[in-house]
Amino acid sequence: MSIPDLAELARGCCAIARTAGAAIMRVYAGDFAVERKDDNSPLTAADMAAHHAIVDGLRLLTPQIPVLSEEAAEEIPWSVRRNWSSYFLVDPLDGTREFVKRNGEFTVNIALIEEHRPVLGVVYAPALEEMCWAWRGGHAFFSTKSQSGELHARRRGDPLVVAGSRSHADPRLTSALEKLGAHELKPLGSSLKFCRAAHGEVDLYIRYGPTSEWDTAAGQCVLEQAGGGVTDLSGLALRYNAKESLLNPDFLAFGDVSVDWSAAIHGAAAHG
Repeated sequence: MSIPDLAELARGCCAIARTAGAAIMRVYAGDFAVERKDDNSPLTAADMAAHHAIVDGLRLLTPQIPVLSEEAAEEIPWSVRRNWSSYFLVDPLDGTREFVKRNGEFTVNIALIEEHRPVLGVVYAPALEEMCWAWRGGHAFFSTKSQSGELHARRRGDPLVVAGSRSHADPRLTSALEKLGAHELKPLGSSLKFCRAAHGEVDLYIRYGPTSEWDTAAGQCVLEQAGGGVTDLSGLALRYNAKESLLNPDFLAFGDVSVDWSAAIHGAAAHG
């Protein structure tokens, strides 16, 4: 798609994300049950309400582009999606654990994937009324209740600020943080970690352990267009729909692309 097409599509996706966010907040305002998926991750009525709002909205907006949502991923076999050159990748409620804890750190994630790369990303935190969005070649933007503007990742900060998951601990992270040296650890939920890096508030997010492609695609687009990067531990940008499994490798998200962050977390000298 051309840049004007992506810009118009991004506006439409932001509107859809707000609709999904409103559906989530209606559930958030009351009592809700928590079910468990096969992988023991939580599922609420808000997940499904947002899923339907997004899928219905995208089908109206771009009926020619298929949609892969976390809540219906098992319905689309690899034999079908392996032939997609472009598709929407959606996490209707990223951070369901944070939703259940009622700490506000959950997001709606909508990404457009073309040739295995995210070319459009929308991340909306309805409880915070914060939207971040970007498209390839169009920079990255944000809006909150009080302000709006462009997003710009920062050069490596002093002190170094590292985002950590609120709900997923890994002993390898402790080792990596020790090798980084002096730093401030900032716990954050959902795709807000990518957004904070794109805002220039966080230098690095280290993720060991399983995540799915819908967890990262929208945030990756936002951070990349803000000047940062999201790579596996060997420095290759995360790719999408390139294999049957929808799980990501371990990865790093960062603002300063001049730093060898993989070397830094393994104790080697990092440049920057």
